[in-house]
Amino acid sequence: MQTFRSVWIQGASRTGKSARLVAQACEWMRVKRSGILVLAAIGDNRLDLSDRLTDATQGKFPFRATTPLGFFEDEVTLFWSLLVQHLDLKAQFPVRLRPENEQELATKLWRVELDHAIDESGIPEARLVRRVLDLMQLGALGGVAIEDIPAMLNQGLPKSEEGFAELPLSPETIGEMMQRWRSWCLRRGLLTYSLITDLYGRYLLHDPTYQQHLTERYQAVIADDVDEYPAVVRQLFEFLIDRQIPCAFTFNPDGAVRLGLGADPVYLMELSDRCSVVELSERGAHCKHRMNSCLMDELGESILDLVTDPVFFASLPDSIQTIQTTTQAQLIRQTAEIIIKGVQSGTVEPRDIALIGPGIDPISRYALREILTRQNIPVEFLNDQRPLASSPIVRSLLTLLTLIYPGLGRSTNRDTIAEMLVILSQKSESPASYAIDPVRAGLLADHCFEPHPDQPRLLPANTFPRWDRLGYQASEAYENLVRWIELQRSQLETRMISSPVVMLDRAIQRFFLGGSHLPFDQLAGLRELMETAQHYWEVDDRLRRSDLSDAPQSLTVRNFIQMLRSGTVTANPFPVRLVQPNSVTLATVFQYRSVRRSHRWQFWLDAGSSRWLSGVDSLFAAPLFLQDWSGQMWDVEDTQQMNEQRLRRILLDLLGRTEERLFLCYSDLSTSGQEQTGILTSLVNAAIPIG
Repeated sequence: MQTFRSVWIQGASRTGKSARLVAQACEWMRVKRSGILVLAAIGDNRLDLSDRLTDATQGKFPFRATTPLGFFEDEVTLFWSLLVQHLDLKAQFPVRLRPENEQELATKLWRVELDHAIDESGIPEARLVRRVLDLMQLGALGGVAIEDIPAMLNQGLPKSEEGFAELPLSPETIGEMMQRWRSWCLRRGLLTYSLITDLYGRYLLHDPTYQQHLTERYQAVIADDVDEYPAVVRQLFEFLIDRQIPCAFTFNPDGAVRLGLGADPVYLMELSDRCSVVELSERGAHCKHRMNSCLMDELGESILDLVTDPVFFASLPDSIQTIQTTTQAQLIRQTAEIIIKGVQSGTVEPRDIALIGPGIDPISRYALREILTRQNIPVEFLNDQRPLASSPIVRSLLTLLTLIYPGLGRSTNRDTIAEMLVILSQKSESPASYAIDPVRAGLLADHCFEPHPDQPRLLPANTFPRWDRLGYQASEAYENLVRWIELQRSQLETRMISSPVVMLDRAIQRFFLGGSHLPFDQLAGLRELMETAQHYWEVDDRLRRSDLSDAPQSLTVRNFIQMLRSGTVTANPFPVRLVQPNSVTLATVFQYRSVRRSHRWQFWLDAGSSRWLSGVDSLFAAPLFLQDWSGQMWDVEDTQQMNEQRLRRILLDLLGRTEERLFLCYSDLSTSGQEQTGILTSLVNAAIPIG
């Protein structure tokens, strides 16, 4: 029998690691032909890696592509019967809780503890709940049992009598809350990501029956970017390597984007001791424009010295320039003008430009998009996680529910009714035009909307004394809507509508023709609304059956509306990728590094901000869950050292993804009017001001 040695492919950004990984996968596929597990850090990377593998093999060899958490979820669901036996659970098919459901249900379960903590500290309820749930997630990803978490918090974090500064609950109370939540979910067959990970790592992976199935199903593993993987995944890899199943890994020392969110790159890197190590360093051949080397090659060390050593001085070449103004508004305008000039002159295509910042405020984002799109330069927001309720179409559909289901009159008002009248009168032949304009909608809402706590109503148009001012088009659209609402009410009373999901689907078909003619962002909002609603009522059905609840459905509808209006759901339906036009990329540093893009021109926004160093994308107490944590109290010096290491990785990674020019966008004053003296100021001062 032919044996294969596992392979560890290591190198900086864009040194060809994934290409080498694909070549290794093709080699194994030709021999093994099936049973190949392909893992990527996040969903977008999974799609890209799948496409590359399919192209390289011409689609001849099947493989399973997923993310580590996606793999855990599928395996726990597939082998649920084994876990039922292990944990003595009720034999019912599991239902996964989405984060918004998890937040809502945990809040209800922890009501007493939360009220006490809020009275003591004033910290918002949602933040308290999220932090406790995040601790569960970090524990599961790090292979730490819930019962061990309180002792870790006691040992690693400074605290007062009320608890921790950022989480005013005692470690013992936190532990009891997590245990209660875990038991509550498992009794009802509800699974969160933390529970899924915990069940896989602590129980399923160690079950002999599962182990036999695992080794029979997979003959090789391909894992890209393992510097982004949690510690618990190493157990899976070591199990497979122990059984002579070859694994191929890629690792970026300048990566670790998800460090602080569950990734444990140092612990995963120890796997290299069990593999044949391939070091990659040549970067230029993988640039889009091969005549141009990446800026990291010639300037990386100089830039690191400039940033980290205040007395170091170096002159930077023309490839790095500063755009420097007094205010943020001036900076946005000048940055946009440089992009417009470069595109209109033919020097650069929009697709070759990226605008990156440690955090992009909504005003700057809006201003950049408006200025550029007016010049026919489209802008793409990477992973734009705007609340679902920010969509007028979604808000209008929620308002529509308040007119159909009883008991929801307090969830609507004159303004929401007026908006609904406009949006639901959208013309199918022209999505940007409406049969009822805002002025007529306001008149109708003022004169024809009858508020009522139980059953608000839309009255006939002629209730308005001057209804002739509405015009035929608006009157007809309004009366059609009123008749449609009355029909749905009557069918609801006769139980002809099974759930609000059906009602939402009817409304989307009636007023938006199913959404097929809408722009992508609006269609994405509708798709996410339907996915959220379907999941919400699936969970509601499980709770009604398990808890023998007979609460009125209108109460669930009210809770659903409140949840969406609170902004906890964003418009990211599955799948998340679409074919992008020739557009400028606008992203935070975290988003940009996560999807591993590269561009000829990069603009580093807000280069004077302190957030380049301190704006850490990290969960509360995350360092304690790393396998190399010393066990000592985590203090300010530890945080500073971790921030500096993170900044170094950011700079090396971004420079490795810049092919031609870097613009440092700096304003003397921040949006709040404060003088800016962030960590990159020395770099700004050393670069050449743009002419």
